[in-house]
Amino acid sequence: MTSTVLLIALSVFAFFAIVVPFVLGAQTYTVLTGSMRPTMPPGTLIGTKPTDIEHVKIGDIITYQIESGDPAVITHRVISLARSGDGETILHTQGDDNSVADENPVIGEQVRGVVVYSVPYLGYPASLVTGETRSLFVIVLGLAVIAYGAQSLLRDLLRSLRSRRPRSVDRNAEA
Repeated sequence: MTSTVLLIALSVFAFFAIVVPFVLGAQTYTVLTGSMRPTMPPGTLIGTKPTDIEHVKIGDIITYQIESGDPAVITHRVISLARSGDGETILHTQGDDNSVADENPVIGEQVRGVVVYSVPYLGYPASLVTGETRSLFVIVLGLAVIAYGAQSLLRDLLRSLRSRRPRSVDRNAEA
């Protein structure tokens, strides 16, 4: 029973951390701070789908680079849209749990995408499974599923064979 629960938990994790992002073409991130509470508490796994800034709407939750080209990102809600003097779209963002808007507006090249799903608490283990580790995790999980299935089939086969075996007659009991 414990192995079944563990296998189910690992499968759910793999589904949201690996399969769903692959199917959606999304990038996963982990929410590390409380700025998006209660919508996304720390430890939430989010899937962000690359989106052009022109398709971002007020109310969307986006993941964006703090500074263009810097890998560090923030995930906040878009609270307003504006146009710069040269017609470029500018986004103003704010964390749901923050009392003020973010100081710096967001421009197109900073936007990593719009959040398309979130799963509370799955972000912490997901942050451990990245890059090459993710590939290894998929292989190990696949082998674990196959091994578990084979073990279950073998156990059921043995039970079936035992139940079909004729019972031996105790000749001493008849005498």
